[in-house]
Amino acid sequence: MKAKKEAMAGSLESSDVLVTIRPREGEGVECTIESIVLKQYGRRIRSVTEEVAAAAGLSGAAVRVQDRGALECTLRARLETAIERSTAGT
Repeated sequence: MKAKKEAMAGSLESSDVLVTIRPREGEGVECTIESIVLKQYGRRIRSVTEEVAAAAGLSGAAVRVQDRGALECTLRARLETAIERSTAGT
């Protein structure tokens, strides 16, 4: 599924994560990760982001994850919601 429009899910509150997806040229998915716990969990946040994007078949997208210490289940939910919003028909 190709990203069709910009979409967001989540917030910048403590223990949450804001996921923003924008359409971009090309077929790949470009991930940008910002986190208050990047040194400890950066690799896991990136792998979960890539896993969820791949499982959804996301393409042609720039994914920005702004984490404020969210649990993995929250990250997955925010990613799935943002992907659904970005790829849904207008």
